[in-house]
Amino acid sequence: MAINLVSLIMQFLTPDMIGRIASTLGLDRTNTQTAIGAAVPGLLAGLSGVAAQPGGAQKLVDAARQQTDALGSFAKMIGASGQSSLIEKGSQILSSLLGGRNQTALAGAVGKYAGLGQSASGSLLGMLAPVVMGTIRQQQGTRSLDAGAITSLLSSQKDNIAAALPAGFANLLGGTGLLDSLGGAARTATAAAGQTARVTTSAARAIGDTGQRAAAVSLNWLYWLIPLLAIVALLIYFFAKPAEQVVQQGAPTIPSLTVGGLDIGRQVTDSVTNLRTALGGITDAASGRAALPKLQEVTAQIDKVDGLLGQLSPEQRKVLAGMVNPLMPPLNQLFDKVLAIPGVAELLKPTIDALRAKLALLTT
Repeated sequence: MAINLVSLIMQFLTPDMIGRIASTLGLDRTNTQTAIGAAVPGLLAGLSGVAAQPGGAQKLVDAARQQTDALGSFAKMIGASGQSSLIEKGSQILSSLLGGRNQTALAGAVGKYAGLGQSASGSLLGMLAPVVMGTIRQQQGTRSLDAGAITSLLSSQKDNIAAALPAGFANLLGGTGLLDSLGGAARTATAAAGQTARVTTSAARAIGDTGQRAAAVSLNWLYWLIPLLAIVALLIYFFAKPAEQVVQQGAPTIPSLTVGGLDIGRQVTDSVTNLRTALGGITDAASGRAALPKLQEVTAQIDKVDGLLGQLSPEQRKVLAGMVNPLMPPLNQLFDKVLAIPGVAELLKPTIDALRAKLALLTT
């Protein structure tokens, strides 16, 4: 099975662990989740750049060799007396690998994207560094870790890293050079975000032009239109008010779940429908292997929604949770049924566990 470092790291950072990280750093949980969703691919992009530099791969090897038990000890150190040492050592690793300028630029971009201060985002990066390096170290297993192996590993992850970069975050890193190692994959991600911004700007300009043309209508028309409109408004007010009161009493307004041009409600329901279809077609190991790309696609879709949670208001989060919570019991039954099929768990359990964790973020 092909390795996806971003997915492996996000699977390790369970919702409970993210909550503990947020509590340790004194941050909002949702903002922390958003920051981690940007920081993980951002760190991997930066490390890919280091591997491409003369002598850089060996520096990564030296740093990774120091993280033999980083993943095992990480959970124990969160909230414990050693957490300051964890952050400090992680920050030193990043400084030695990325350099002070790039480390500061990455922390600034993460902070701006997730609504955190520079200091908080810097501490978060320091805390995540051992996890990222430990995951890289773990991929070698019992094999010898050398410069060629680590260069090959990071080079194979370019598309995965670029795909995981949130669009707005990719733009914030556009002028730093941290994405240069990803080549065309990073340019595609940044261009997509730029296109969205250009479309938004064009729409706003069109609306402004329309308003200016409307304002140019001769004032003479207004002299007799204003009294007429006032009369019409009064009639509408008196005749429509009883109906309006009934509507307000019978149907409370439901907050929109559209963020950044994405209808989150529709994205979630469509993703769950696709997920059920994919899981329903699994009857043996062969069909499980065939369904894996679709499950990974759904995982990416849900991950995209998770990355936008920090932009939702508490009311919107409540609506989303109310939508997702009823879907989870039958989904969990379907997950368990599929994993019980002989030969399927070895293929799909990591992906299904990641889906459970990502969906769980939507229920709170």
